[in-house]
Amino acid sequence: MGETFGVAEEKTARPTKDTGVYRETRRDFLVEGIRLMGLVGAAGGAGFLAGRRGQEEPLVWQLDPDLCIACGNCGKHCVLTPSAVKAVQFYPLCAMCDICTGYFHVSYRSLDTAAENQLCPTGALVRQFIVAEAGVPRFEYHVNRELCIGCGKCVKGCAMMNGSLFLQVQHDRCVNCNQCSIAMACPTQAFRRVPRTQPYLLKKKARQLLVAGSSREEKG
Repeated sequence: MGETFGVAEEKTARPTKDTGVYRETRRDFLVEGIRLMGLVGAAGGAGFLAGRRGQEEPLVWQLDPDLCIACGNCGKHCVLTPSAVKAVQFYPLCAMCDICTGYFHVSYRSLDTAAENQLCPTGALVRQFIVAEAGVPRFEYHVNRELCIGCGKCVKGCAMMNGSLFLQVQHDRCVNCNQCSIAMACPTQAFRRVPRTQPYLLKKKARQLLVAGSSREEKG
């Protein structure tokens, strides 16, 4: 399946979770995503059974990435500083571009990691060389959650390409306010309550890719 998504098979040194950057590869992410789909489905069934027994399932706030326009309000209106909303990377959708529109400012001077070339104001998007294919360098882009402020600039930039970056409420930070201040400020009403057993939402393109990958796994 790695070949399907153009993933290099070589072992590469990866940033550690100590720096707030996930160690997952694109291949790992897809496999884990498929596994999580099964768990989410099972959790959803548990929630349904709880409802049948008269138990109301707790709800949490989440952002629908298909409605989000990365307006910047998530970074400004959360009661927490920095915001509980963070950018996330769905690796199988990422084209591993050399000139990444989610990483580089439109007025970049050179294709390197100098701060003046980066779109992210805090340097939360980490660029890592992976492999050269036919002389073309390929890079992975990891989100450092400790540095991310939820401004959505990388998400808006990435939307011009494959859209692998999107925003999600992180439930290890969110205090689950009765009335979410970001939801009140959201111009597209992208925030909604979701079951606590299914707290994260994927983009439609990502869901389709996971389903396709799962089908390939079953056939293989």
